[in-house]
Amino acid sequence: MPTHFNWRVDGRVAVISLRRPERKNSLTFESYAELRDTFRALADDHHVRAVVLGSNVGNFSSGGDVHEIIGPLLSLDVKGLLTFTRLTGELVKAMRACPQPIIAAVDGACVGAGAMIALFSDLRLATPAAKTAFLFARVGLAGCDMGACSILPRLIGQGRAAELLYTGRAMSAEEGERWGFFNRLCTPEALLQEAQAFSRQLVEGPTFANGITKTMLHQEWAMTLEQAIEAEAQAQALCMLTGDFTRAYEAFVAKQKPRFEGN
Repeated sequence: MPTHFNWRVDGRVAVISLRRPERKNSLTFESYAELRDTFRALADDHHVRAVVLGSNVGNFSSGGDVHEIIGPLLSLDVKGLLTFTRLTGELVKAMRACPQPIIAAVDGACVGAGAMIALFSDLRLATPAAKTAFLFARVGLAGCDMGACSILPRLIGQGRAAELLYTGRAMSAEEGERWGFFNRLCTPEALLQEAQAFSRQLVEGPTFANGITKTMLHQEWAMTLEQAIEAEAQAQALCMLTGDFTRAYEAFVAKQKPRFEGN
């Protein structure tokens, strides 16, 4: 079992939340590494079919811990610093590489690396109390952290991303929904429930095909339209070989709802 975050599997949905509510669920060197390793392992986990990244006691994550990460970084040389910055990037790369869709359920503080974890989730739900800030500039760092300058403009637009990354100001939940960062807003009481219901809806779908969709959503950013069309033709042909495709056809003919089995 993980030591730095809560973990449980509800049906085929893994539910994760950081385990430091007294520090607004801040990250440490160890929790970065444990989360990275967990998402890497999920690539070979055929039981878990979706992941919910939840909040804990009113907060998602306040990012890197000031005393346990920021302070120690001041004593590292450039090699040590690069080891750390690569570690943070390895976490979000592992999130992208795992085939399961990831849903972030954001309440309260969602800042710094916490905001990046939400950004690299596939879908994001939030409460009206969610405050999301890419606050690197406020601590003397560049906004280009963990892939922010690549992903954030694609999600909310270049100008809005530039504003948040230059200023480090908090984006309100209402702004986040309006700009497309959050898929929807929920009450605090319903946040986790709605995230789990959303994830169960995905679990009931064609798992292999959903994994292909996630892969193509990421890979096609670097393709021309012609390359994307050909890549999608090949991906869809693979999906047509699955049992789920056959089950969907047979259910349609029988006027029934298909029961997907993930193969």
